[in-house]
Amino acid sequence: MSLEDNFNFEDFRSVAKKKLPAPIFHYIDGGSDDEVTLKRNTESFSKCDLIPNILASVGEPDLSTEVLGSKIDMPLFLSPVAMQKLFHHDGDKASARAAEKFGTFYSMSTMATSSIEEIANVAGGPKMFQIYIHKTQGLTDNLIDRCKSSGFNAMCLTVDTIVAGNRERDHKWGFTTPPKLTLKSLMSFATHPMWTINYLTHEKFQLPNVSNFVKKSSSIAKGVMEYINEQYDPAMSWKDAEYCIKRWGGPFALKGVMSVEDAKRAIDIGASAIMLSNHGGRQLDGSRAPFDQLEKIVDAVGGKIEIIVDGGIRRGTHVLKALSLGATACSFGKGFLFALSAGGQKGVEIMLQRMREELRRDMILLGKKNIGDLSKENIAFRD
Repeated sequence: MSLEDNFNFEDFRSVAKKKLPAPIFHYIDGGSDDEVTLKRNTESFSKCDLIPNILASVGEPDLSTEVLGSKIDMPLFLSPVAMQKLFHHDGDKASARAAEKFGTFYSMSTMATSSIEEIANVAGGPKMFQIYIHKTQGLTDNLIDRCKSSGFNAMCLTVDTIVAGNRERDHKWGFTTPPKLTLKSLMSFATHPMWTINYLTHEKFQLPNVSNFVKKSSSIAKGVMEYINEQYDPAMSWKDAEYCIKRWGGPFALKGVMSVEDAKRAIDIGASAIMLSNHGGRQLDGSRAPFDQLEKIVDAVGGKIEIIVDGGIRRGTHVLKALSLGATACSFGKGFLFALSAGGQKGVEIMLQRMREELRRDMILLGKKNIGDLSKENIAFRD
């Protein structure tokens, strides 16, 4: 089957499941505990309906918007995701190039398998870096300063991962970083020879943004969950967030804000944006879905800070529902990761093309010419 025969999230997910060894696939696909929040993130969009306006003379809609100080060609961008080279040997480079081609943000994880400088050299589109507060202050400062020097456009601080969530699929399927042959994973790697060959014959797995600050004997060689629990600072505070905002000195988002109180506090410390997110249902299971919390956040701080919905996005209609409730933009992770796994840069490009086509078509069907025309009048919640 050609990559062009994939039309949506589920199509790419099916291809990725066939191509990836089970530990790698389930690392993308899974959530924490009973995965209640993981499922709810997408299900929440089905609670409401879109209301179109007819005879609106839309013509060709303008999908562009501005977020985090950059104009992007559509109101959807790539969420930061760690270790993308596990999913395709081109990893972050493929994702960054695809995002640039579609005029939208690529977001880089601290735990990327390419360096800040490498990505700056291969992609010229808008770029955001996702930072964590490490116990080693020098590492946090180093990452911020390197992003400045490399011309990154924005930064976000992930605030919901001070300890690792209980991701049971990782334990069940024997997920490790870097991948290792274990009794649990041996058969899966053996039955996916193309992935295994690509992994072994391309650049060695590494986490170059943090490796110089971490001892070789540390948890970085054991697994991502162990690394989080050993290296991230569980005592992270608002003072730390404010420090990062001031040191960065540019557009800055707090990723993982879910309460009205925290949204207001983000404004007080000078954040440019908040990303409503529960880390893709991978941290606190039973927490609220971003879309379910959106209206309360918009009512409290809308117009005072940019609001980005991150979680559960599968369709263009999901994006338009979020924008109609007052979101500035949306971001997605699993959708582009499955596409990356299925076909590298080309896969991500096709996924972004499909999402852009959906957004364009649905804007016309809604009778809206510009993203700014969307409002609560276009949406109704069912009883």
